[in-house]
Amino acid sequence: MDTSLPPGAGRVPTADAGGRTMPLLGFGTHPMRGDQATEAVLTAFSVGYRLVDTATRYRNEAAVGTALATTSLPRSELFVTTKMPPDQVGRERLTLEESLAALGCDYLDLWLIHWPPGGYPGVTSWREFIRARDEGLVRAIGVSNYSVELIDALHESTGEYPAVNQVRWGPGSHDPDFAEAMRRRGVVLSAHSPLRGTDLDHPVLAEVARRHGRSARDVVLAWNLHHKVAVTVKSAHRDRMERNLSAVDITLTPEDIGAINGLSGVAAA
Repeated sequence: MDTSLPPGAGRVPTADAGGRTMPLLGFGTHPMRGDQATEAVLTAFSVGYRLVDTATRYRNEAAVGTALATTSLPRSELFVTTKMPPDQVGRERLTLEESLAALGCDYLDLWLIHWPPGGYPGVTSWREFIRARDEGLVRAIGVSNYSVELIDALHESTGEYPAVNQVRWGPGSHDPDFAEAMRRRGVVLSAHSPLRGTDLDHPVLAEVARRHGRSARDVVLAWNLHHKVAVTVKSAHRDRMERNLSAVDITLTPEDIGAINGLSGVAAA
């Protein structure tokens, strides 16, 4: 391991996402654009992040692409995720080609449907996603903001489950039944905005954080990783990036996990 890297770098846990090794702690880029996005991604790479998460709707794919072209890290060590907005139904291949061109990539590691088109599963789009994966333009395909029922509808129509489902997730929205449904289907659960919507001043989080000598923010990230939920975190500041990454070094006790699970009001699991 490169000992010049800060705590946590090189020890990020991973999951199998459609046959691709996916880091469970990655760097999110919304709402950064332009030079700020480029510099933030380069800083994140230098800190030790290897997954970068963007989307067509973020309008920063080209800025992320500049970082990918600038870094000395080999492409094979990076995991690049982007998302197709549902208003692009019918032009999936063009959207993918535009994303690849903006990012300067020959392939994506993960391509997601950003949210259900019109509230429906988006089966026609899913078939195009499968085709793109089979042609090697994408390594893994998934969805974002999908219910169990919508995921099952995709499978029923195509025989293919998403590799990943990225949803709003945190201690207050912990749903063990939903998490178990994803696990049974072989779908990696990924949390966007893992800290937004979480009361970081909640006494339970404050007490767990005190026992570990860390912040409530760190504890929430460690809790997600304990549940093998992927998380993307964002900051333009190097010190915050480092602190977020160091959450991989926190080992929560069963009592800690049970207490945090209980913040959702749903039975712990």
